[in-house]
Amino acid sequence: MQLRTLVLAAFATTALIPTAHAQQAQPFNDIPAKFELPEGTKDYIRREVMVPMRDGTKLFTTIVIPKGARNAPILLTRTPYDAYNRVRRTSSNKMLSVLAQGDEVFTQAGYIRVFQDIRGKYRSEGDFVVTRAPVGPLNPTKVDDTTDAWDTIDWLVKNLPESNGKVGMLGSSYEGWTVVMALLHPHPALKVAAPESPMIDGWMGDDWFHHGAFRLPNIGWISGIAGYKAGGPTPPNGGWDDYDTFRKVGSAGDWAKQYGYDQLPFWKKLSQHVSYDAFWQGQALDKILAANPSNVPTLWEQGLWDHEDMYGAIHAWEELQKTPQATNNFLLMGPWRHSGFNYNGSKLGELNFEGDTALQARRDILLPFFNAHLKDGSPAYTPPVASIYNTGENHWDFLNKWPLGAQLTPLYLGTGEAAGFDKVGAGEDSYVSDPAKPVPYLPRPINFSDGRWGTYLVTDQRFVDGRQDVLTYATPVLKEPVRLSGTPLADIFAKTTGTDGDFVVKVIDVYPDEIATTKEMGGFQLPIAMDIFRGRYRNSFEHPSAIPAGKVQEYKFRLPVVNHTFLPGHRIMVQVQSTLFPVYDRNPQKYVENIFFAKPGDYQKATVTILYGGKQSSSVLLPVVPVDQSAAKA
Repeated sequence: MQLRTLVLAAFATTALIPTAHAQQAQPFNDIPAKFELPEGTKDYIRREVMVPMRDGTKLFTTIVIPKGARNAPILLTRTPYDAYNRVRRTSSNKMLSVLAQGDEVFTQAGYIRVFQDIRGKYRSEGDFVVTRAPVGPLNPTKVDDTTDAWDTIDWLVKNLPESNGKVGMLGSSYEGWTVVMALLHPHPALKVAAPESPMIDGWMGDDWFHHGAFRLPNIGWISGIAGYKAGGPTPPNGGWDDYDTFRKVGSAGDWAKQYGYDQLPFWKKLSQHVSYDAFWQGQALDKILAANPSNVPTLWEQGLWDHEDMYGAIHAWEELQKTPQATNNFLLMGPWRHSGFNYNGSKLGELNFEGDTALQARRDILLPFFNAHLKDGSPAYTPPVASIYNTGENHWDFLNKWPLGAQLTPLYLGTGEAAGFDKVGAGEDSYVSDPAKPVPYLPRPINFSDGRWGTYLVTDQRFVDGRQDVLTYATPVLKEPVRLSGTPLADIFAKTTGTDGDFVVKVIDVYPDEIATTKEMGGFQLPIAMDIFRGRYRNSFEHPSAIPAGKVQEYKFRLPVVNHTFLPGHRIMVQVQSTLFPVYDRNPQKYVENIFFAKPGDYQKATVTILYGGKQSSSVLLPVVPVDQSAAKA
């Protein structure tokens, strides 16, 4: 009885005590009525202005200035990708946090950072033209991105009292193109420049074509850049496997018609200029710049595995090496994908490098170079003529001369899937190229929106093993290192039963089957260079012609630059095929006037025969560096 009384009393007492939940009476909602970030003190000032151009058009410009800045240099990027949001990575009171990773070294060095929407994009006035040609036959107006850069720089140095009146320009891809345009007639205040992976020649090897083969992934980019002033709906792509989607639709022209791209003026230009005519030649900035070279010190930056614009920087640099201004131009090539210079460069696909190679390049080369020309009192600094990452030995090469004394040495294709530096007896290998079953550029399913597109140039090529439409040739296991530094050339002798056709050539580093330190890389097949050539252009890029069926023709074309050492225990492999889909559109293998508008019945199988040995000996000419020059450094 006593125990029961105590329990009841305790219960009664507890019932009178309100619970913590009842005391707080919180609403059943995880979103507060008000949420504010800690205020703190901003370490920067942000200004937004409409900068007038010479024709009265005003361009939206956002300026981020370190608080308290005096005599600070200006770093300018002109962009089609929304200047407003380029300075709003986070809502922070710290300048380091509102700008991108690639700006970190400049922010820490006290630079004024400026982004500007180019003419006709986002918040800028005017009409937008994709990579607007310089004023002249292809541009009847009186303005281009050269005049706009001049007018912008002129306004900045006159209206930013915090600056020292010195401007540097940098940018990647399209933004890199705007840097090059500024160099055609530079403002006196433009003291230094760094175009990274710039779009230089859209037909030869940058965004739109490679040696005449059209690049399908950039169709989606067209709608975003040229479909709307400030972004809009993304056209449907029809499925989750771009391989199937593009294959079933048909030609690039069929795709454009089905999904509405044929409404876009820029698409019409592409589809009307499928050969290297005056439209493309008149915009080839490497040739234009070399004809009137700038005195502005320039660092040309490129990724060795750039999947979008692998042509521009190296070709511009090479052309300028032929001019008196050669000593003002420097080359920087790292182990990066497109625009990889701006991010973390410690890894690419399955490859791991010695530290953050992109940060190393920004901190140790780019920043000292800009400081020397822009920051008052900074020490003088001249970069090496060429700073190129050695992708086989995994370290930087700093070179006072490049290319090195490399000798173009034929690696001959031969019988029994063999390759070697000695020519073999005459022979041939054949495969059937079927447009209905093109060779994929990645293991399927393929989707350009996933991350694999950005690293496809380092994808293990074992996924094509066993395909009957891929010819593979490999050397014996190497006993000594073989260093390449320069530009390989594919030299293919072939005949086909069709009247047109493409040739894809890959140079591959085959790893040993077992690697003690990195077991996952055992047997890995690493591409170090690959590209495509459209056969109709074998005699002339301007004037295509049908391939005579059954007759041997020579297809000689340049592959991307390499700086690679094949180590002992590795093998050198060459693969030859006719499709790389859907990176490149399919050749119907029947000659038609314009492949953009090929009909379903035009696509046909073709038997392709590769010759080796004798007078018509297929090979890849490799830039082999003699042993005594392999250690050449600055």
